[in-house]
Amino acid sequence: MDLSQLGTPIRPMVRVDGGFANRMYRLDTDQGSFAVKEMNVVDRRWAYRVQDVFRFERAAFEAGIPMPEPISASDKLLVHRWVDGRKMPEAPVSPAYAFGIGEILARIHALDVEWTDLSIEDPAAHDWPELAERAAATGQPWADELASRVETFLAIADFVDTCERPGPVVLTHKDIQPWNLLAQNGRPVVLDWELSGMLDLSGELGSTALSLAKGPGFDDIEPAIFHSVLDGYVAAGGTLPPSGPSWFVFMISGWLGHTRWNILRCLAGIEASTGPDVALSHESARNGIRGLPDLFGRLPDLESLLV
Repeated sequence: MDLSQLGTPIRPMVRVDGGFANRMYRLDTDQGSFAVKEMNVVDRRWAYRVQDVFRFERAAFEAGIPMPEPISASDKLLVHRWVDGRKMPEAPVSPAYAFGIGEILARIHALDVEWTDLSIEDPAAHDWPELAERAAATGQPWADELASRVETFLAIADFVDTCERPGPVVLTHKDIQPWNLLAQNGRPVVLDWELSGMLDLSGELGSTALSLAKGPGFDDIEPAIFHSVLDGYVAAGGTLPPSGPSWFVFMISGWLGHTRWNILRCLAGIEASTGPDVALSHESARNGIRGLPDLFGRLPDLESLLV
């Protein structure tokens, strides 16, 4: 990495724990502290639109969205000013924090930024029987669990492909989850913008509100926190889309694709030079194999949150 433009290092760059898709480092120099993200260039799930995302981030930062200052971007490295804050646990947030996230979403959606790619989502993959066979043949530790849920995964893929999205489509962050958030003095700071793009509004609101209203599973969802996100969105000038399953299809689709991607990394049987470690891919694959069917089965209960 050539990071000389960031100043003279005052200590060695250190890797930061976490990173479900890429690898993150902290660099302290005589010009300040920086978050340096090494992008996965081996088996990226999507085309990363470097200049579009950087332009979107700059517009959001200049509009006062609480986020790290974007410094530079390339296909291989993203650099932001380091921001200190409290990491958010995977647990229901406070009503005020949820309300603040809703306000931030409304402000993001109001930005006037050119975006060259208007596509939303690719069709879901339907190769789950083949993946289960390969998992069994290669002795993956979660192979039996995957094999027992193949029909459910095919049903989930069908749901993703056929669920009607009512619109409108907005340019947005697309991944406001607890692991992409900090708290400074109780207020949100939004990290990790590289997934930004066009998305049906209901999918963005449902994914965000649900992730902030629950713990690691789906047994402790707090409806009041879910609605605090929506209240903040409306208070900042946003308009809520119609109720329906589309509020949760993006979350299901994203988790489905993430699970399949980690399964493929595990099936490769080698430690890739970029992206998550193999151990983390195994954990993510197992979590998806167990958690996605549970989430899919709870759709009627989730829709009741919208009443």
